Formats: sequence, C-alpha cells, structure tokens
Amino acid sequence: MISHNDRKLAYLLAVLNAVIIGISFLFAKIVLDYAQPLDTLMYRFAISFIAISLLAALGIVKLHYRGKPIGKALLLSSMYPLGFFTLQAYGLQHATAAEAGILYAFTPIVTMLCASLFLKESTNRAQKLAIFCSVFGVVFIFLMKGSKFDISNITGISLLVLTSFSFAGYSVMARSLSKQFSPVEISYLMLSTGFVVFTISSLFTHWKWGSFENLIAPLSHPLFLMSIIFLGVMSSLVTALVSTYVLSKIEASQMSVFTNLSTLVTIAAGALFLGEEVTRYHIIGSVLIIVGVLGTQYYAGRTKEVPKLKRSV
Repeated sequence: MISHNDRKLAYLLAVLNAVIIGISFLFAKIVLDYAQPLDTLMYRFAISFIAISLLAALGIVKLHYRGKPIGKALLLSSMYPLGFFTLQAYGLQHATAAEAGILYAFTPIVTMLCASLFLKESTNRAQKLAIFCSVFGVVFIFLMKGSKFDISNITGISLLVLTSFSFAGYSVMARSLSKQFSPVEISYLMLSTGFVVFTISSLFTHWKWGSFENLIAPLSHPLFLMSIIFLGVMSSLVTALVSTYVLSKIEASQMSVFTNLSTLVTIAAGALFLGEEVTRYHIIGSVLIIVGVLGTQYYAGRTKEVPKLKRSV
C-alpha cells in the first residue's frame, strides 16, 4: 500500500511536471526560430544525455541493468520519446498547433482505456466524469479561440492522434516496468535512446543535403543556447525522472490527467512574458481543468488503494 506521504509527493511532482511542460512550449517556440525540429531534438537530448551521464559517472545516481528486461525498456523508449516527438514533429507539418493541443488533451482518456485494458486499473464513474471534465476544459479553450479541425489536414491530424496513443502507451508501460527498474534507470534508457536516434537522424540529414553549417549556426545565438539548455535539462531530463517516479506511485490514469494542467501554465506564461490576453473563456476552461484534476485524485481514494509496485533488485 502506498503511504500518504508518498502519494502527496507524487501529486506534487505531477504538478511540477505539468508546470515544466507548460513553460517548455515557450522555449520550444524560441528554438524553432533558429533551427529545424530534428536539430532541436538532437540538441535537447544531447544535453539531457550528457547531464544524466555525468550524474551516473559521479555516482550521484545508480544504474543497475544486469538481469533486467532491457528489451522492454527499449520498447518503452520507442513510444516516448522517439514515437511521441517524431509523430508530433511531422504531424505539425500538416496541422496547426491548435489542432495538436485539442488532440493531445484526449491523452488522459486514451491512457485510462489502455490502463484498464493492460494494467487492469479501474476507475469509478466519478473519476471518469472528472477526466472528461478536464479534457473538455482544454478543448473548450481551443474551440473558443476559434480553433477548428480542417479535414484537409487529415494526415497531420492522424499523426497527432497517434501521439496520444504513444504517450498513453508510455504511461502504461512505464508503470509496469517500474516493478523491475528504478525511475533513473528508465529515464537513462529513454534519454540515451533519444540522443542516439535523433543525433544520427540529424547528422544524416545534414550530410545528405550538405548543410552542416545550418546545424552549427544556432549555437552562436545566446537565446537559442539558453532555451535549448532549459529544454534539455528541465523539459527532457527532469520530466523523464519525475514522470517515471510518479508512475511508480500512482495509477497511469491519475497521472495522465495532470498533463492538462500544462495548458494552464502555457496560458499564464503567455500572459506574463508575451503579453497575451487572458479572456473569460480561458478562466472557465481553466476551472474545468482544475476541477477535473482534483476530482480524479479525490475520488481515487473512494475506490481502493493502489498497490505499491515492488522493484526487483
């Protein structure tokens, strides 16, 4: 049985994760002004991989993989970060950011279904209503902004729908693998896989087109460097560690609903740093999201305690 303190810490870290993701959208916009999407992924995962490797080399974090199912962990990495970021990058080439935001909001519902199917996690009627409330809050904000689906963007929309399944698959598998791996061990495999694949892909692309100068050019801009370091350390490394830890303590369906809080953070950051307007529908949608998140966690305690996942040594 998970203790009250462990559950409280998991909730706090889930909120922190959502805050970092929400802020990261601003930095992601900045780096895309200087580099191609594939190059930004290479740089951010290179930074995160170097950072966690230094922690391991200094003995600050411990890695023990002997006798553990590495293949399953690599399959996890194929869902996130590889699958998620690749599908997102190519999906956004054919669809709008607003469409991406709406579709990503459905991730908690997809996760709830996958967790029920593969982990046998159960949610009561109140939790289901709370999850739908949170999802509706995000969709409401985007729709009131005038966002809509364009059927001609069917390729982009299809790829973005798959990002929800990719993240849901990661959430379910990460919770399952937390029986065998520590959060640090899962995170290290995820980040190293992302680093290797995105680096090879980026270098091959520039070699093919003879454009290595375009790969190096962004490094001369301090704003790009500051932004990519944030994305590499906070948005990749810290969120990987935090999310895998949280998934080892609470159910995947509970964790996933916290992702919608990132929408609130993005709205607040846009208002504070970019001078974007906060309207009445932003406030209404935000209330729905918060009610949905709180309701999902509150009614979880009205069903059954989540069994604590034991790790093998």
